[in-house]
Amino acid sequence: MASHVASADRFRIVGGMPLNGQVVVTGAKNSVLKLMAASLLAPGKTVIRNVPAIADVEIMSELLTRLGCTIESSSGVLTIDVPTQPEHRADYDLVRKMRASINVLGPLVARVGKAEVALPGGDAIGSRGLDFHIKGLEILGANAHIEHGYVVAKADKGLTGASVDLDFPSVGATENIMTAAVLARGVTTIENAAREPDIVDLGEFLISMGAKIEGLGTSVISITGVEKLSPTDHTTVADRIITGTWAFAVTMTGGDISILGARPEHLELPLEKLASAGAVITSIQGGIRVRMNHRPQSIDVATLPYPGFPTDLLPMVIALNSIADGHSLVTENVFESRFMFVNELIRLGAQINVDGHHASITGVKELSGAPVEAHDIRAGAGLILAALVADGETTVDQAFHVDRGYPNFTQQLQELGAKVVRE
Repeated sequence: MASHVASADRFRIVGGMPLNGQVVVTGAKNSVLKLMAASLLAPGKTVIRNVPAIADVEIMSELLTRLGCTIESSSGVLTIDVPTQPEHRADYDLVRKMRASINVLGPLVARVGKAEVALPGGDAIGSRGLDFHIKGLEILGANAHIEHGYVVAKADKGLTGASVDLDFPSVGATENIMTAAVLARGVTTIENAAREPDIVDLGEFLISMGAKIEGLGTSVISITGVEKLSPTDHTTVADRIITGTWAFAVTMTGGDISILGARPEHLELPLEKLASAGAVITSIQGGIRVRMNHRPQSIDVATLPYPGFPTDLLPMVIALNSIADGHSLVTENVFESRFMFVNELIRLGAQINVDGHHASITGVKELSGAPVEAHDIRAGAGLILAALVADGETTVDQAFHVDRGYPNFTQQLQELGAKVVRE
């Protein structure tokens, strides 16, 4: 796996080339990190396949190593050897780099009876409080609070199943409650649970370890606790956000690409929107094919939890609308700071007005290259897509953000015919 690169790296892109060829989508970032954390639930060797070569996997590997695990990584396969008695403290120096590190909380409380996890960092896209996580663990009988910058949770006598009703279908909270409840005594019901494919993937992973879970993919998940779980061998679900990014890329640039490994059933709404923008999308063996040969029509979008339009594809929608024919309105209902990157798009010549949760966009025929900066993973990808259709040369700074979510992005773009280098 590539080592961490200095944040001075940037992408240099010359726009105007259509994308043609094929790409392969690997396992989902938003799933694999949670599977890695959940491996703590069973002592012994768990194997996770279809692992993307991204920086966040390295950070999570380091975190698990410090908790006492031994990790081997070989061409997309991780083997995690979990000790009989893991450590229980996740330090700030790692946790601040990645929000998903909070996912060790549920497994550690369930398995060791205690956890201390530093308050996480990650993307600058808004406040994602941990209240739901803490409240959920307390309902299951843990004593949980925030102390000196750490979430501290203890359950000396173990956890007991209960009914947890989430105010918002939080993905992270659903995951932490699920991974805590699998070893609790009795039945836990999560009401208003998140329904994302990543939740279903985690649930299937836990079931393969011996957990008893019903209702995955619905808003009510029921978990009957078991005494112990066993290690497992699991293949990570395909990354729907990367799939969506490629589909948006070809709709914006024109061309014809086959996206292998794609699971279209996880992207029904985004693909419908792209079809209304003018893309021709067909199912092929092992994935989808997306073709486009004219300027896209603008599309109105409002983000919502799954199965709604994913907030992680919002930057791609705004980038597409900035060069589309017509006016559009894009509404963000999940993260309040998603629109931070709009100022960078405006530097490329986009006509966008942001008012609270709404961005109103008037498409222009062509953007023009300029230096811009990525503030988070998806904003970085959205800016790269905009650069692919801009006249002249664009540089996108802070490339490391993009590495956190997109393995080998530069190489894949080059193989599709884009003029992009990393420096």
